[in-house]
Amino acid sequence: MKQTTVKSETGAAPAAPPKTKKSPIFMILPVLVAVLLLLVPVPEGLEPYAWHFFAIFVGVIVGLIFEPLPGAVIGLTGVVVIALFSQWLLFSPAEMAAPKFKLASESFKWAVSGFGNSTVWLIFGAFMFAAGYDKTQFGRRLALILVKYLGRRSLTLGYAITFADLLLAPFTPSNTARSGGTIYPIIANLPPLYGSKPNDPSARKIGSYLMWVAITAACITSSMFLSALAPNLLALALVKSIIGFEISWGSWFIAFLPLGLLLILTMPLLAYWFYPPEVKINDEVPRWASSELVKLGKLSRNEILLLLFVCSALGMWIFATAWIEPAMAALLVIVLMLWTGVLNWNDITSNKPAWNTFAWFATLVALADGLARVGFIAWLGKEGAHLLSGIQPNVAAVMLLVAFFILHYLFASTTAHTTALLPAMLTIAASIPGINMPVFCLMMVTSLGLMGIITPYGTGPSPIYYGSGYLPTKDYWRLGTIFGAIFLAGLMLIAYPWMVLMF
Repeated sequence: MKQTTVKSETGAAPAAPPKTKKSPIFMILPVLVAVLLLLVPVPEGLEPYAWHFFAIFVGVIVGLIFEPLPGAVIGLTGVVVIALFSQWLLFSPAEMAAPKFKLASESFKWAVSGFGNSTVWLIFGAFMFAAGYDKTQFGRRLALILVKYLGRRSLTLGYAITFADLLLAPFTPSNTARSGGTIYPIIANLPPLYGSKPNDPSARKIGSYLMWVAITAACITSSMFLSALAPNLLALALVKSIIGFEISWGSWFIAFLPLGLLLILTMPLLAYWFYPPEVKINDEVPRWASSELVKLGKLSRNEILLLLFVCSALGMWIFATAWIEPAMAALLVIVLMLWTGVLNWNDITSNKPAWNTFAWFATLVALADGLARVGFIAWLGKEGAHLLSGIQPNVAAVMLLVAFFILHYLFASTTAHTTALLPAMLTIAASIPGINMPVFCLMMVTSLGLMGIITPYGTGPSPIYYGSGYLPTKDYWRLGTIFGAIFLAGLMLIAYPWMVLMF
């Protein structure tokens, strides 16, 4: 049968694509952008060290977009540069004048702070779960079952992935655990069944489409349910403390329902149009999948253990977050897999995509948190309030929402974004007479999941799908812009009128 496995018709694995050499301009561009910003006069009301930090941050983002070097190298470079010159980039004169302040020690603590972030470890755990699915062939078994019943059309597979996320979302307050730890390890086994390989031209056969559908579905469901994203709960508390407006689970769900349903029902089709898979229909693959399931036979010992471990992790992520951090639950499962032989230590140390993503995302978390630390985000909020004074209430509300959405480019964590920007936006809106605050609050909080689509670091599972090898950098940024614009337009044109009517 042709094109059903990762091997070609001759039986040999496809040759790796030749590596294209990056243009020298891509090596220089991040540095050039950072230097130009450093030479720009410091905006009024902002401390020089905060502006200098922002300049380096923008240089890192430019580097991540054009990728002259691997993302982990770009992120690590940014962290090291700031830590080495922290007296001009990170710390205020008042901080450095403190009696017990040690510049070298504090700089290093900041530089490695991202490696202690729970989301970073949860992402790492998701990669290890995927390794378990792969080694035991349990992931292959699940993929074959999906292909057997839904694999004739690529589009139906896209809908299967979307509805799987939708079913888990109300009970899993971490989209990294839900999408990265549960769904990704399963669907990662699907593309090779169609001869679609990561980091290869064959990725576009079907793998790229499935990965994009999965991350997009995670973002939509994260906005659809109050309990589908941890920062949603934080946003709820901030709205209550700052505005005094209480949002229930039901009111959140009803507020987003029309847009959420529309996106759930149309998103796989939109992805099919904007990022079409090369394999559209394949009658042979489902039949082949049936025969392969027969060959796999009964569940093996390690498959049963993996299933028990994954279900335990899912149970802890849903019901035990008050007692055990989701990242710690993932690490517990990794330890159990190691002790029972489901994985061995070499499986951990040799997983290059996991370690690469771990380093890349950890450095980016430190850089994004640094923006708030140096006061750049607070200054941005004050400037926003000044610019919007005297503007019509509805226009001001729209401008604030658009700014809140677009400024997610500066954050590698939805939690950090919520903590840093939501209070400022709520305070600005409350100071403008005529703004419908209940509707404005609902618009802001229900945008948190959707905005994660715009960058490869925008939400917890993003680095997992970006690191899968099926979503090239240029494709991810392009699609993120397209779908981000669709989501933002949906908030304005569908969610806003509905919320005004209901609330």
